[in-house]
Amino acid sequence: MSVIKHDFGVEKRKSTQRFRKLLSLDAIHEANIQANPRPYLERASERIFQLERAVFEALQAARPAFGEGPSGETVTIDAAEYKRLQACVAQLEKTLAEIEANPESE
Repeated sequence: MSVIKHDFGVEKRKSTQRFRKLLSLDAIHEANIQANPRPYLERASERIFQLERAVFEALQAARPAFGEGPSGETVTIDAAEYKRLQACVAQLEKTLAEIEANPESE
């Protein structure tokens, strides 16, 4: 005797739930996501665009503007704080490089 495995749509429901959670939507949207996913995909695309823009703007804010030199003001920060800032900039640069390396995401 053999057993026929069938998930009864569990995988589809799990992916719909995950998508709903990523968009920060209530559970009442799950049926709508399955019936008409286009508006939700557009919302996800807009959120991705906003996140990419935020990464780009944060990295631009961390870099000096063109032609901008030292202001002469001295600011003292802790060495640990400076390392955290450097780590943040490195992570932003890495993320921006990954975004630019995947042009099919646009």
